[in-house]
Order: sequence, then structure tokens, then C-alpha cells
Amino acid sequence: MSGFVEVRDVALRYAAQGADEGTLAVEHLSLAVARGEFVAVVGPSGCGKSSLMKLATGLQFPTAGAVAVDGAPVKGPVSIAGMAFQNPVMLPWRLTIDNVLLPLEVVEPHRRQIRFKRAEYRARAELLLASVGLAGQGGKYPWQLSGGMQQRASLCRALIHEPQLLMLDEPFGALDAFTREELWQVIRDLHAEKGFTTILVTHDLREAVFLADRILVMSARPGRIIVDRAVPIPRPRPIEVQYEPEFTDIVHELRAHIAEARG
Repeated sequence: MSGFVEVRDVALRYAAQGADEGTLAVEHLSLAVARGEFVAVVGPSGCGKSSLMKLATGLQFPTAGAVAVDGAPVKGPVSIAGMAFQNPVMLPWRLTIDNVLLPLEVVEPHRRQIRFKRAEYRARAELLLASVGLAGQGGKYPWQLSGGMQQRASLCRALIHEPQLLMLDEPFGALDAFTREELWQVIRDLHAEKGFTTILVTHDLREAVFLADRILVMSARPGRIIVDRAVPIPRPRPIEVQYEPEFTDIVHELRAHIAEARG
């Protein structure tokens, strides 16, 4: 197995205070994601989808097995990764554009350069904001933006340091249906333009089929991959594709796999 992201026979056990053994979140978990590929991960609640995100970005280390990104073992936070979550977690005292710029204050080599290249970085942030429909909104505070606008800004923050790997953990779960579909199209277009490798964790099967090249179904805890399903629908996919028989057939197929996994 080889790929830009590799997870090889991984187990992850969370320690429980006062107990000999904690929760075994994943076991015998193996997967590979090619450079530039868009992979969605679905499965029953509590199957370890978010644990996979943490393992691939170096926020958690396996109890057994190995994780590698771009050919290097993951031994700490992965600087070439950007992450977006269900909650945008915008700092309320910073302007939106300054929230977007935040990773550049942390990730090298930008951290050393931002003092001298701030104008260049701000221009990059403005372009990103415009690309997601937030042109001219950088000067507002997060509380002045709608939930959907905050999530768009969160995506810009995840991409500002031009990561090679984008990790999305239920980023649209709290949004209304129309805003969610708008952001599907934003991610579709950004992925097509920039070509970053993407792993999306989601409970929304339509979202997975619309966005992904390949969908991985995880078992109930302890999680492992039980289905690897390619999505053969040609790109670019219009939003109306979700009403076509091929699309709905894949959704129903995935739902059946998850129902079986839940037992």
C-alpha cells in the first residue's frame, strides 16, 4: 500500500482515568490516499472517523501501527495540513481577515516571514476570501457574519498556508441545506483549482458522493475500513447530479453498508 497519506494497521486506544484499559477507537485500520485525491470517510457514530483525522494530522499518535504523510512518518503536527471543523472557532476579537491569517503566525516558514511579508499575505487572504464569496468581508468581526459566512472564512484559514493536505471534519454539519450545498460547490471548485489532497469526514452521504473520488465506510467501534467505494460520476459535478439515479443508487448502497455496520 502506498499513497500521499498512509495508515498502516493502526490501533488507537484512549486511556481512561482510573481504568486499566481505555476505549479502543480503531483497530486494524489501513488506508491509502493518493496525492490530489478527494476521499470521504463515513460510518456509524463513534466509529473513529474523527480519530482518523487526528492520526493523519499528528494530533494523536497510534497505539500500534504507523501513519505517514508525503512519505514521512507522522511524529508531530503535520505542517502541510490544513483543517476545518463543524464549528468555525473564529476568534471574536480579531477581524475576519486576521482570523484567516492566524495559521501563518504559527506554521513555518511563514511564522518567520509574516513580519516582513504581511502585505503579501493579506493580499493572499483577500483573494481567498473573494474565491469563497466573501470579497470585502475581511474587515468585519466574526460576530458580524452569518454561520455560513464564518464557515467560508474557516475554509480560507485552513487554506491560507497553501497546504498539500486538507482535512475536513463535518465542516457543513451545522448549516442549513441551501448553505451546505453552496459550500459543497465552493469546495468542489477549490479542489479542482488547487489540487490539494482532501479527506472529508461526514455523516451526510449525499455530501460524500457529490464531493469525493472515493468513499471509505468504517465499521462500528473499533473502527476499520470495511468498504472502499469509487465514485465514477464525472467531474465537474453540477449540484443537480444528486437527483440522478446513479447518484442516488450510490447513496442507498452506502446507507445499507452503514446499517449493516451498526448491526
